[in-house]
Amino acid sequence: MNRARDARDWDRRSVLRAVGGVAALGGLAACGSNTGRSGGGGKSIKQMYHAYGEPGTQQAAKKFADAYDKAKVTIEWVPGEYESKLATSLLGSGRPDVFEYHPDLQLVRSKQIVPLDDIIADVKDDFLPEDITANSVDGKIYGIRMIDDPQFFFYRKSLFEDAGVKPPTTFDELIDIAHKLTKGKVKGLYIGQNLKTISKPLVWSNGTHYLTEDHKIAYHTEELEETLTKARELYTSKSLLLGAPTETWDPTSFVQGLCAIQWCGIWAIPAIQKAFGDDFGIFPFPKSGKNGRPVVYNGGWSTYVSAKAKDVDGAKEFVKWLWIEQKKYQQEWALDYGFHIPARKSIAAGADKLKSGIAAEAVELFNSHGIFDDPYWTEGMFNIVLDAVVSSVRDSKNPAAELDKADKKVERDLKKLG
Repeated sequence: MNRARDARDWDRRSVLRAVGGVAALGGLAACGSNTGRSGGGGKSIKQMYHAYGEPGTQQAAKKFADAYDKAKVTIEWVPGEYESKLATSLLGSGRPDVFEYHPDLQLVRSKQIVPLDDIIADVKDDFLPEDITANSVDGKIYGIRMIDDPQFFFYRKSLFEDAGVKPPTTFDELIDIAHKLTKGKVKGLYIGQNLKTISKPLVWSNGTHYLTEDHKIAYHTEELEETLTKARELYTSKSLLLGAPTETWDPTSFVQGLCAIQWCGIWAIPAIQKAFGDDFGIFPFPKSGKNGRPVVYNGGWSTYVSAKAKDVDGAKEFVKWLWIEQKKYQQEWALDYGFHIPARKSIAAGADKLKSGIAAEAVELFNSHGIFDDPYWTEGMFNIVLDAVVSSVRDSKNPAAELDKADKKVERDLKKLG
């Protein structure tokens, strides 16, 4: 990315085009197809991944495909805007049979994915209940969690000590500390090229969710309106890093000393530890408003089977083999290429790499403050509210009015989706 980018990166179109979900460390691998072993009596399965940035991930995905002997597995590795590529692929002739994504009601209502209750039934209790709920619609399980990726703020301990500050517990404190840590070429805070990265914790930090348990609007509160006004103050200050060389999923800006605090995820711990040793720490997105709470957003990925797969049963059999039966591969995927929390409780229990230091602290924050995606809150609804957030923060429009407009559009979508 061009470091000369400025606040124009915060416009609506950039926000809505931004890559959702989580990538990881280093440069993205080139797009292309990697073919697994020929076999399975001519059967074939196309599996789609977003381009994880950690070195070795693409090779590992191919290795897993090669090890499957009941079909020829082809890997499509997609850098850039994975969600857009996936949406296009699912509607075209080159659609994947198996793909990774996030829980989304729209995929169920449009009959693009199939339930996976039958293949997960025997090990359902080995997954976190929240991961099961996040992948369930109308009582059926549509996705199998691959990894859990808690996200939080990383900070330089030495810079905090020099400035005489401690990790913030409120959004007001975060803004104040960002000002105090901004010195010379070092900005106090980096939260992304646009607001998409932190918009969910920004909402959740007020103590609410996007929707109630019976799927009514819950995000629009006076506290959120006040938080957006404060976020506008942060945006207009000179303490926010804009035009960074990489997005927040990549810790490069933090490692290069361009900022004192950066939003990122558990996967970045090995790279940051290599750069700074013990001179860094983590803290959750701080609470905002009188009813607020600290937030650790659980990103991560789940695997799904396309309803239009060439062989739905064959695709389900492959998913069961890789993400249920092959615990060795699941452990490798979670722990050998950056850090992720294994989705299976039995595997996580033996994850020694996550049992000490900052990694153990990350797991504790995840257990204490983790918030999971709601499958009934679709990507379309998210973008509607995101547009209101950006209008309020970047354009200084009235938060109450912008959220009122968003409410009408979200209610329309909720009604449409039943």
